[in-house]
Amino acid sequence: MVSIAALWLPILVSAVLIFFASYAIHALLGYHASDFRKVPSEDAAMDAVRAFNLPPGDYHMPRPGSAAAMRDADFMAKMKRGPNVVMTVMPPYDGMGAQLGAWFAFCAIVGVFVAYVTSLALPAGAPYMTVFRVSSTAAFMSYALGQWPRTIWYRKAWQTSLKETFDSLIYGLLTGGAFGWLWPSV
Repeated sequence: MVSIAALWLPILVSAVLIFFASYAIHALLGYHASDFRKVPSEDAAMDAVRAFNLPPGDYHMPRPGSAAAMRDADFMAKMKRGPNVVMTVMPPYDGMGAQLGAWFAFCAIVGVFVAYVTSLALPAGAPYMTVFRVSSTAAFMSYALGQWPRTIWYRKAWQTSLKETFDSLIYGLLTGGAFGWLWPSV
């Protein structure tokens, strides 16, 4: 078994590769530009939400007070009348530094888990393609599978989840390449 400490370089290299690939995907290729729709009368809608002074967080409307309240006739009428809204309120924009740092940390954490799974499955000196298959599969699962529950339960657009799954395939292949290339020899 290969120790995770011995895999620090493929963990770091894969995180750097994913970080820059995600930049290229989101900033240069532009196929995620349609992931969010623009609200009509955006300024008026923002002013209306701002008036509630909601702290940053996730919100659901209508929201029942309990599981039993979900069967209440008034609640059901609100659900049928709509609109049903799931939204995230973020603080005023102050740059993307914190999110970029958290994204890089997440990529490194995925790399640690990929290293763990791959090190359990393969010995030092394993062939490139074997390491590639195991590590790219583990990375793809890490990046892709968490996207689908938001589509299933909160009706995020299927098209968006499919694009994110495609991104995850790219991230998985890059991770597999880094691990296969830098896997310790015997």
